[in-house]
Amino acid sequence: MHPSTFPRIRARAVRGFMLIEVLVSVLLFSVGVLALVGLQANMNQAQGAAKVRTDASYLATELTGLMWSDKANLSNYTTGNCDGYARCKAWKAKVTQALPNGVATVSVIAGDITILITWSLPDGASHQYLSETSIS
Repeated sequence: MHPSTFPRIRARAVRGFMLIEVLVSVLLFSVGVLALVGLQANMNQAQGAAKVRTDASYLATELTGLMWSDKANLSNYTTGNCDGYARCKAWKAKVTQALPNGVATVSVIAGDITILITWSLPDGASHQYLSETSIS
């Protein structure tokens, strides 16, 4: 067969095909990068929420330790008496400083202690940490 019998593809018809391939590949790459940025943002938000939960747990454990070392003054740690007692007042200040919009409520009834710490994250969600223990 003679080469002139094969159909020839016109160079003009194929000229923009490579440009379309490049545009599609750039689009796919951009979607992948945006997905990674979204994943990073969600990871940072989850990490921040986990840190605040850990801080709340630590603060409740810290107060429990303070109360164990000060058994004679357990009634001074209740929410109503806390502002007049230096150790409790310092701990409450630590709660408000460490947690966003952090508020602590402490109840002592016959050696049974309930510590409720609430806070709200920047996204508006309110969270709580509850610790219950007995000191005898």
